[in-house]
Amino acid sequence: MIEHVNQLGADAPHTGPAPTGTTAAVWSINTAAHTIGGHHVNDAHTILDTNERDKAARLLRPGDRHRYVASHLALHILIGAYLNLPPHTIPFTRETCPCCGGPHGRPALTGHNLHFSLSHSGDLAYLALAAHPVGIDIEQTPTPTAVNDILHSLHPTETQELTNLPPTQQPEALARIWTRKEAILKATGTGLAQGLTHPYVGTHPTPPTIPGWILTDLPTPRHYTAALATTSPDNRHEK
Repeated sequence: MIEHVNQLGADAPHTGPAPTGTTAAVWSINTAAHTIGGHHVNDAHTILDTNERDKAARLLRPGDRHRYVASHLALHILIGAYLNLPPHTIPFTRETCPCCGGPHGRPALTGHNLHFSLSHSGDLAYLALAAHPVGIDIEQTPTPTAVNDILHSLHPTETQELTNLPPTQQPEALARIWTRKEAILKATGTGLAQGLTHPYVGTHPTPPTIPGWILTDLPTPRHYTAALATTSPDNRHEK
C-alpha cells in the first residue's frame, strides 16, 4: 500500500518510523542535485561503501557517475534515517541468488528486517522501503526503436497487445510493461537472468492481478513511468 511518493530534497529527511505491515514508503530523488538530504554529493565518498565507490569510478561519463553517486547517497541517508543509524554505517549485503545460488541476489541489510529497492533513470531515482520483499523500477519513456527491439522478447500476450496499439501509444505501453516486470523481478531477486517473458504484466493502465504480488503503478513526472511490487500477505516471510 502506498499513499504518495515522498521527495528527498537538499535538507535532512523527516521519515518517521520504518514501514510495517502492508505499508511501503517510496521516495523520489533528483539525481542531478548537488546537495541531497543534508549531504553534498561531492563528499559522498565518505558515506558510500567500497563496492559503491568502485562502481562509481568505473563509470566513464561524469553525468552518469554523478547520478549513480547521488542515488546511492540518498539510499544511505534514507535507510539511516529510518533505522536511526549514521549513513556511512549502513550494513549492506547480498542475498543468495535464487537462480544459481551465488552471492549476488537481492541487495539487503545485515541484521535488519527493512527491505529496499532502488532504481534510477535520467535525472530521477525512486527508492522503496518495506517490511517485506519489495521491488521498484522507474524508466524514461522508450523510443519507437526500443519497442521494435524488445517486442518479441516479451510474453506473447504482451507482444500482441503492443502490436494492436497505434504506434504513438506503444512507447508508453512498453514502459508500463517494463517497469512492472522489472519491479517484480527485483523483488524476487532473479532480475533479468531468466528473460522478459514472465510474468505477464500487461499494457493496460491498470496492472493485472498476479498471485503472490501486489503490483502498483506509481505517479511520476511527465516522460517517466514507475511501478512498485510488494509481496501479498499470503506470500510473505521474514528474511
